[in-house]
Amino acid sequence: MTRAAGRHFLQIPGPTNVPDRVLRAIDFPTMDHRGPEFGLLGKEVLAGMQRVFQTQGHVVIYPASGTGAWEAALANSLSPGDKVLMYETGHFATLWQKMARRLGLEPEFIAGDWRSGADPQAIEQRLRADAAHAIKAVCVVHNETSTGVVSRIHEVRKAIDSARHPALFMVDTISSLASIDYRHDEWGVDVTVGGSQKGLMLPPGLSFNAVSAKAIGASKHAKLPRSFWDWGEMIASNKDGYFPYTPATNLLYGLREALRMLLEEEGLENVFARHQRHAEATRRAVRAWGLKVLAKNPAEYSASLTAVLMPAGHDADRLRKLILEHFDMSLGTGLGKLAGKVFRIGHLGDFNDLTLLGTLAGCEMGLELAGVPIRREGVKAAMDYLAERRRAAASPAEARAA
Repeated sequence: MTRAAGRHFLQIPGPTNVPDRVLRAIDFPTMDHRGPEFGLLGKEVLAGMQRVFQTQGHVVIYPASGTGAWEAALANSLSPGDKVLMYETGHFATLWQKMARRLGLEPEFIAGDWRSGADPQAIEQRLRADAAHAIKAVCVVHNETSTGVVSRIHEVRKAIDSARHPALFMVDTISSLASIDYRHDEWGVDVTVGGSQKGLMLPPGLSFNAVSAKAIGASKHAKLPRSFWDWGEMIASNKDGYFPYTPATNLLYGLREALRMLLEEEGLENVFARHQRHAEATRRAVRAWGLKVLAKNPAEYSASLTAVLMPAGHDADRLRKLILEHFDMSLGTGLGKLAGKVFRIGHLGDFNDLTLLGTLAGCEMGLELAGVPIRREGVKAAMDYLAERRRAAASPAEARAA
């Protein structure tokens, strides 16, 4: 194989690039996970994750992918045969629905077009029709990684309340946590699911449940089998910073470092603003090329990634292959119904203006190589926007506002 000089551009929507500082932290010698030093580590990362989820409640950390956190959310709070209302926003919402069915639940899937978020009115209408309260949970993906569409979680909460329905509210934030503003407590979510490999800037291997008091109450009567995923044992051990079984010790070192970077050094508000800035610059590039963003509603645009529709007659996977071969850059593939129809640009995690411009330059050159009819104006449109934002931030008025 021919060596490619420089760093590989990993611009899929997760796993994301891991900062060198986090990699070095993961490289620390493994410690005794029953010793006093580990207890301090455990308490620090658990408290930090409460700040990320914006919750005063419990956060449970599993040595697993986000799929494990999906299962933990369902298994801890529901019983065989329970009805679950879910919304088809894309590939990952579909996978969560399939898991619910495999676990012996009865998911009802509200159909979606894969270009829009969950419709709060449709959810409210269905819950109002459920006079017997047979539906035990409402499950929504906050940021659908396959489409680049964000669901309006606070509006879904209002819809559940307007219907006066007691269902638990569960939300997947795997590709939005620590990238897009998310408020577990304020938005009245009962179980939030998260993963380590995206906005938290870690390798895959950690997943999370943020859990409300209502959800913990439901878990005391839930009948789905659970052992590894059990919240009760985890929360009991977590009081002193420990875990009921061997945790992913070195990933927790990395999580501590990432939390210090996000919470103490940059600040979550700045993290969210940075992601919004890069997302808008990307969308401006897409439009300048003469292409279309998959997401229909500007209020639902993702700050984590942008899915770009290919013109008729052009294959997104061929484009991705050319870009990988010529520029050593990986872009996200189209999943499920979108296979071959879109490519996805990840702009989340440890990411800055120059990284974005390099990414967009690779896309623009690749589109030309693939023979896709575009205008060679995308990188310039993004660069002009980023420069404008930098100038505005340097003004005294902007500085005072910040």
